[in-house]
Amino acid sequence: MTTEESGLLNLVLILVLLVAAGGIAWMNLRGSRPDPVREEADPDSLYGIDGLVAHVRDRINNLTRTNLHELGLSAEEFKKRENKRAELKRALRHCAYGSSRDKQYVKDFILDMLDRYISDEHLNVAVPFNRPEQMTAPQMFACLLYDYRKEHGTAALTVLVDRYGLDRPKPLLEQGFAEAFVITEEEIRHIREEEGHRPSRADKMEILSQMVYERYKGLGVVDELRDMDVDGISAGVSGVADSDVFEGFTGGMQPDRLRSCDSVWVFHRGKSIRLGCLGFGSDKELRRVCQNIYRYNKAGQLSESNGYRISEMRDGSRVVVVRPPFSESWAFFVRKFQTRNISLERLIPDPGSELPIPFIRYLAKGTMITAVTGSQGSGKTTLLMEMIRHIDAAHPLRIQEMAFELHLRKLYPERNILSFRETETVSGQAGLDLQKKTDGAVNILGEVATDEVSAWMIQMAQVASLFTLFTHHAKTTRDLVLSLRNSLLKCEMFNNEIIAEQQVVSVLDFDIHLARDVNGHRYVERITEIVGTDTDVPYPGGWRDETNRQNAALRFQDTTQSFFERMTDRKTFEARNIVEFRNGSYVAVHRPSAAHAAEMAANMRETDAVSFSQWLNRWWPTQIESDMTNRKGEADASLDFIGLDPA
Repeated sequence: MTTEESGLLNLVLILVLLVAAGGIAWMNLRGSRPDPVREEADPDSLYGIDGLVAHVRDRINNLTRTNLHELGLSAEEFKKRENKRAELKRALRHCAYGSSRDKQYVKDFILDMLDRYISDEHLNVAVPFNRPEQMTAPQMFACLLYDYRKEHGTAALTVLVDRYGLDRPKPLLEQGFAEAFVITEEEIRHIREEEGHRPSRADKMEILSQMVYERYKGLGVVDELRDMDVDGISAGVSGVADSDVFEGFTGGMQPDRLRSCDSVWVFHRGKSIRLGCLGFGSDKELRRVCQNIYRYNKAGQLSESNGYRISEMRDGSRVVVVRPPFSESWAFFVRKFQTRNISLERLIPDPGSELPIPFIRYLAKGTMITAVTGSQGSGKTTLLMEMIRHIDAAHPLRIQEMAFELHLRKLYPERNILSFRETETVSGQAGLDLQKKTDGAVNILGEVATDEVSAWMIQMAQVASLFTLFTHHAKTTRDLVLSLRNSLLKCEMFNNEIIAEQQVVSVLDFDIHLARDVNGHRYVERITEIVGTDTDVPYPGGWRDETNRQNAALRFQDTTQSFFERMTDRKTFEARNIVEFRNGSYVAVHRPSAAHAAEMAANMRETDAVSFSQWLNRWWPTQIESDMTNRKGEADASLDFIGLDPA
């Protein structure tokens, strides 16, 4: 190659490098300067929510897909950009699964892009901040929630509801024939007008970045609500799907009928409140949220053949997702379990709580097999979490669940705790068998809801554990016993009802039943002792040896009563209410049986046993004396009836 040709080749290479560098510089500047072509386009299409979402999606795709090797970066700059891109990709994967850290990282990234993209001139295009009367109800609600969250954090919704009484029942259902808890669009507009807050540019950019995030990677209109201090959120559980052909009793589709995609409910303080001011806008958006919300921890595929999924989120919330044809519409249910600052005093605040609170503690300390029963949303799981605190820390705990809900190791990280759950390849029975080889002392079932799980509970309580705690949806103690008995029969563990029932009764010790009234008030309705009857005890015959006619009459009454009970339908157990909730306060009813009291005291440490004895004597100081007085009166009446002199 000649000198001339070599110089020409070098010139060409220099020109190519200059063009490449200019292209890179232009691409970098493009994100920080408005595109002239965009400036000439319709502002609504560019700076509306859809346009902003499209801009953010394009920019992030470019950042995550660009080949860094082609940019001619130094080794240090290459490593720096590679780490930032890896962190962005990780945050994008996990931000919608309940991770507040990843969500905030993605929101900050979006905020930075929007701040450079939107000028003051186009700041009010997506949301008419300068014309509040033109804002939609979801936009007003988003602004209100942002204002309250700046001051109150995750308690923002609670403060807003309490300040304006938004949880009062309103006669808005079935043309006023029924009352319900609804937060209406008119209420949100009235509150926004009353407060009249004018957001700054920084506030507007924060609100816009949240709106773009929830449409791009978030959970739609419920994204911020999910982070609030609520018990749960559900959507798609009322109204009519867009694809449905609905023929009402009036002969046609009503245009103002609620759509399922605009059905958003929040479960707050025991009340199911419909947010009439919010909606996903379309079945497509609701379906997108349903397909994303359950994917944390590789929960499997939601498909037509598998129309539901039970999973969890990163913060421990339980997620249930359903879809057609299994359900009539797409829907999801997020249930959050309170894990911060929980205590029996906070869970049981009503008058007289000094009666049930210590007793619940003694049940855990005394290793009693206890069922926590009640309806959905009554607080069973939360109470069970708190009861664990009072189990002797020396006992290893083993938990069996359908899906991880209790998360006890997060609450008690220093205890010996291990949780198991069912998978597609490992059955619950296999997990239970494995627990017997893991040095466990206390077995806990998150929820006894199926026949198989009921059978597990009986097995766990009978062998390989010191005692068992579990939750159940039974309404009464009798229903609890019969439900477990029927489950044993269905699983073919027994074929005789009486024997199966006796097995259940021999296992259960106490039932803590929780309730929730129509106003959302939660309380302990009763604490019931389950006492089995002994079938091998002979008839009382001591009356023959009595020389005193009064004592003989007393003992003969016992004999005749026992005879008639055994000749008729004899009960296999007796349910004695130890504590009841009456007229807004807790009252003591029956003293715990001597057998259970002695067993509890024997399983406690010495100081706890002494405290337990003092507690019993405080609430039932004259129980034995009063019982004897009543029985003496019954004996006198009997002697008088048969013509004998009580003296």
